[in-house]
Amino acid sequence: MIGPEEVIFVGIDVGTTKVCALVGQLDEEGRLRVIGVGIAPSLGMKKGGVVHLEGVARAVETAKDKAERTSGYEITSALVSLSGAQIASLNSKGMAGVSGRVIGPDDVNRALDAARSIALPYNRQVIHVIPRGYVVDGQDGIKSAIGMHGYRLEVEAHIVTAAGTALRNMEKAFEAAGVAIDGYVLSPLASGEIVLTETEREMGVVVCDIGGGTCDLAVYIEGAVWHTAVLPVGGDHLTNDLAQGLHLPPETAEQVKRRHGHARPALLDPNEIVAVRPFGEEKPVQIRRTDLAAIVEPRVEEIFTLVRQEIKRSGYDGLLPAGLVLTGGTALVPGIREVAAQVLQQPVRVGQPSELRGLVDQLHSPAYATSLGLLEWARLQEEQSRLEGRGLGGLIVPKIDLARATDFLKRLLPG
Repeated sequence: MIGPEEVIFVGIDVGTTKVCALVGQLDEEGRLRVIGVGIAPSLGMKKGGVVHLEGVARAVETAKDKAERTSGYEITSALVSLSGAQIASLNSKGMAGVSGRVIGPDDVNRALDAARSIALPYNRQVIHVIPRGYVVDGQDGIKSAIGMHGYRLEVEAHIVTAAGTALRNMEKAFEAAGVAIDGYVLSPLASGEIVLTETEREMGVVVCDIGGGTCDLAVYIEGAVWHTAVLPVGGDHLTNDLAQGLHLPPETAEQVKRRHGHARPALLDPNEIVAVRPFGEEKPVQIRRTDLAAIVEPRVEEIFTLVRQEIKRSGYDGLLPAGLVLTGGTALVPGIREVAAQVLQQPVRVGQPSELRGLVDQLHSPAYATSLGLLEWARLQEEQSRLEGRGLGGLIVPKIDLARATDFLKRLLPG
């Protein structure tokens, strides 16, 4: 959305548990400021995929309406997060001839277009083409080729694809809610923009975004994305385990998980008591909190065992000295960091958004990393379009930071 003298950024994170719509704009110093927030319970989503179009449309419309009321802007389009089993990724190479002149953004785009020209099943659609590194006339290890002289430009790229039917279903749900989709961003890439430091990206790190229905992974090495994956496990599995183990309604199990859940029984007071009301009981029943944790711990261990297997499958498990950064709503479960560190035998920290500005009282949480990352991604995309001279209809927009825009083009170029 574009105002008379400024660009307004909109990001909508459609998750299994919640839908979060954020509206942002740049302040006088060129920093992102949140001016609108809309959060609604998710409907019609399962494991990151659409299973009920009307439910998704209602949830998106509710979040959009709240964001419109707080921001004062009408939302007509947005950048949308993407997750679920329909995601796949692979690595590819592309080449472009330059004829001995200075390499520009158009040359980089031609090389990336060559990299994305791969054989895909008819139902797959490219979402991201992310440069891992460049080779100019045989010299490798180049982070950004723009501005260099050369005859032959090669690029190694990480390509993320999604099932076309899943994208069309999401588009239909958003269309019913009155919102056009400007583009998709893979959830862990959006989260990585917010929770990772530049040092972690360079050293080698994994972003692990655990939501309600999925666990999304992105491996960063030498400042670029080298591997992405989506695992069909998440916080809902913990809720289901509690519901079955304690004979609780799902809503009650979710409340118990959020208020009293813990992933490490050994860290709890064995005498601590929790009151719950199972099926068939007229009054709440008292159980030990360690018994709750004993149900949660095996599932959390299983999730990180799957994460470890995926990292090993990628072949980059020996290149991650910065370890793993946990984010997503399930990262709020106490003790989950300790379990992850034990299973993975790597450093683990919980990453959450920081240095936020504007209406951010409830956004200082790992649960909103993807939502805020979408705004940051939209801002960087706008800077990139300025760098490439495309513009947006000749309207006035804030002055870009050339160095940061070049860095973004180097790291994460959307497909």
